[in-house]
Amino acid sequence: MLAILITLTAGASAIGWILSQSWRDRRRRNKIRAKPFPKEWRTILKKRMPYFRSLPSDLQLQLKKHIQVFLAEKQFVGCDGLEIDDEIRVTIAAQACLLLLNRQTDYYPNLRQILVYPSAFIVRQQQRDANGLEWHSQRLLAGESWGQGKVVLSWQNTLDDAADPADGRNVVIHEFAHQLDQEAGDANGAPRLGEFNAYPVWSQVLGQEFAKLQAQAASGEPSLFSYYGATNPAEFFAVISEVFFEQPQQMKADYPELYQELSRFYRLDPLNWQ
Repeated sequence: MLAILITLTAGASAIGWILSQSWRDRRRRNKIRAKPFPKEWRTILKKRMPYFRSLPSDLQLQLKKHIQVFLAEKQFVGCDGLEIDDEIRVTIAAQACLLLLNRQTDYYPNLRQILVYPSAFIVRQQQRDANGLEWHSQRLLAGESWGQGKVVLSWQNTLDDAADPADGRNVVIHEFAHQLDQEAGDANGAPRLGEFNAYPVWSQVLGQEFAKLQAQAASGEPSLFSYYGATNPAEFFAVISEVFFEQPQQMKADYPELYQELSRFYRLDPLNWQ
């Protein structure tokens, strides 16, 4: 009986701590959001994020408040000699926070650091096959999302993608879509949808379009989506998220069911921003 009482007391204490921590987080974030948005940051938004002006006024306000919290909580680290300044921080935060609009959010809770390289960076990998044979490979990347609390980005690619908000490519949106996916565990193309009964339709629609993209990649048939999305379901989700935000009109016309699923997940309709 004593052991049961101790267990129950410990459990209640843990729940109480979690609730109090959540309350403290909300209070701290409310204080951050109540502060005026710096004029210098607004200038950066206008310069580096062309579609900011296309957002409805309520979403502009939401985005600015999200940026304030994001920048207060996440650490930016410059790599290969890159010095982090407000232009880098605000430009990246603005695009990352697009994915949080109209949603209850804990601001990418698993994410602690954003590592920023001046340009595309080389990732070296060591692999071993079933026979025990090891080999080394290297890839040139514009971005990478780690499950260990880090996102890695190329600043030049970030700038290039932000400058053209209608080309269907955005490395920040791509990598932070992975972060949303990873909130539910390993990235597998099935982020937290909020309602359990939403998963069957999500799986059916995304699975069908993923298979279609794989077939298009194999045959060389043109697609609205990058063939990179055919790599696996996680990359498919990240790739279609880029297109959802940047080419919503064409996506809705060509893939209406897929567009509807993403619109329901993100709680946004970017067609209204045109």
